[in-house]
Amino acid sequence: QLQLVESGGGLVQPGGSLTLSCAASGFPLEYYAVGWFRQAPGKEREGVSCINNGSGGRSTTNYTDSVKGRFTISRDNAKNTVYLQMNSLKPEDTAVYYCAAKRVRVCVRQAYEYDYWGQGTQVTVSS
Repeated sequence: QLQLVESGGGLVQPGGSLTLSCAASGFPLEYYAVGWFRQAPGKEREGVSCINNGSGGRSTTNYTDSVKGRFTISRDNAKNTVYLQMNSLKPEDTAVYYCAAKRVRVCVRQAYEYDYWGQGTQVTVSS
């Protein structure tokens, strides 16, 4: 069974940090581009970050402007997992965070282009 499972969400104060994990089972995540998306109540799903597939060496990453310099996406092929390190969190980062995967080399932007999705993990930034 092909599955993505997110973990690591929670409640954190403004300025705090969280690391989200996206673990794959049933397929080698190394050959997939992986994106992180988020959806806040009443808002559309938004692309946050993406990492190209992990085959052939270093993976290229990209970020939406609002998280540049604060979030870092990375992958550990041995653990079949992609991470999203989130620092200097702000209340506006509050959302359900989802990871998604597509078997392509280069990241794709649109959510509908991804083939596999996790169930989401809640991140709440509040004092």
